Amino acid sequence: MAIYQLPLTPIFPQPAFAEPDGLLAVGGDLSSERLRVAYQHGIFPWYSEDEPICWWSPDPRFTLFPEELHIARRLRRTLRSQRYTVRYDTSFETVVHHCATTPRAGQPGTWITSDMQEAYSRLHNEGIAHSIESWNADQLAGGLYGIALGGTFFGESMFSYQTDASKVAFVTLVQQLMAWGFDMIDCQLPSPHLARFGARSIPRSEFLTRLHSSVNQSDLWGGTPPV
Repeated sequence: MAIYQLPLTPIFPQPAFAEPDGLLAVGGDLSSERLRVAYQHGIFPWYSEDEPICWWSPDPRFTLFPEELHIARRLRRTLRSQRYTVRYDTSFETVVHHCATTPRAGQPGTWITSDMQEAYSRLHNEGIAHSIESWNADQLAGGLYGIALGGTFFGESMFSYQTDASKVAFVTLVQQLMAWGFDMIDCQLPSPHLARFGARSIPRSEFLTRLHSSVNQSDLWGGTPPV
């Protein structure tokens, strides 16, 4: 199959035209309009600093349905201990920076380039991108960020500096999304870490059908819950 070179207008080829590894297109930009269109159609950017912008739509798609959330016994104890306070959107740019700079086993660098950080900061200012943060007293211990459109939350990245900090943020988010009536969390690619929470692979065709229904409803993100 061909890999598509994107035009200046924020349009994409159909995800079904993606390569077997999920690569669909290259080029374009990271404007808010293009990113909105991409996520609405199950497409996301993923590339390194020295590469052109690459756009992906993998098949299958790793997805977590909020009602299928699994919480391990040890993590339940951490949640009950109230060691961490979870807050939303109080330090978005700091969370993204930590996600970009925290070393990860088997990853020599980061895909969260400086341009990506700027683009998601714009989406945050527009009320679309959100950070979920675990605080231990006045110290940011871990967290994650992602995109909320309609009834779907698109997870992007997480980091943790203290034991279970990102896990607490993630579980708290999923429980809140379920309370708000969200349909699903897009986890993009298979991950043993997220599989432990109940995420699973579904065919891209099923994901896109669910996504079309989900993102075309009113935005369900309900604002910042009380700290």
